Amino acid sequence: MLLCVVTAACLYVPDLAELVGRRHLVVTLHEWSGLLLPVPFLLGLASRPFRKDLRRLNRFGPHDRRWLRAVRRRDRAPGARPAGKFNAGQKLYAGWIAGAVLVMLGTGLLMWFTHLAPLVWRTGATFVHDWLALTIGIVLIGHIRMALADPEARRGMRTGSVERPWARREHPLWDPDDD
Repeated sequence: MLLCVVTAACLYVPDLAELVGRRHLVVTLHEWSGLLLPVPFLLGLASRPFRKDLRRLNRFGPHDRRWLRAVRRRDRAPGARPAGKFNAGQKLYAGWIAGAVLVMLGTGLLMWFTHLAPLVWRTGATFVHDWLALTIGIVLIGHIRMALADPEARRGMRTGSVERPWARREHPLWDPDDD
């Protein structure tokens, strides 16, 4: 994902394009990294814990609605944002990014294989691809900003484990022993 974002920036920001040069190489890296983007997900489907996490991400419960209301009210009181292993924001982000990747893949293929569709489709694909890429970039910056504010969450993303006190505080409905 990061390679897709960086190469896209190099293709669309003139100052970065001049700095990098070698446009054909950047285009090739962008196309292939985009095409291969779903591969880690598909490989992960062979893992039982990964599939279990996908089921958790796919379920919204009453506590998720409470979490979203607390976020909307900016309520940070203890217990105001109940969450299992994944909070409602993480569930929404995961669903949105999964859909965005599929749309980016589809529009990117239409742009790459120009003979597959008429000009009007390719023009529409380019429009959707470019604006969705900008949206992904903005959302990704927000995601990274939130991760930078929480060292324990970053450690969890990097290593796959977090300290129990952090888990109890941030995800009180999650039972780590259930994993």
